[in-house]
Amino acid sequence: MSKAKGGKELSYGEAAARLEEILRKIEEGKVDIDELSGLVAEAAGLVALCRQKIHAAEVQVKTITEQLERDVAAEVDGKPDGDDVDENIRY
Repeated sequence: MSKAKGGKELSYGEAAARLEEILRKIEEGKVDIDELSGLVAEAAGLVALCRQKIHAAEVQVKTITEQLERDVAAEVDGKPDGDDVDENIRY
């Protein structure tokens, strides 16, 4: 995993910003050949980190959505829908 200088794992936003910085540096030709392979390796690690974070977010959103759907279904199943009520009965 890519980590910040303090040893803390980068957030998605930090990783994406660093990727943009690396890309900009390479596109502007501000990288000498000795530095290029290191930047490419760092970028590959950042891409992997971003993919992992996206996947984790997708799983979390899917789990939450499925739970909400189960909760709604349970609410609907637990309440009468009004079809069983005799309209001729006065309370």
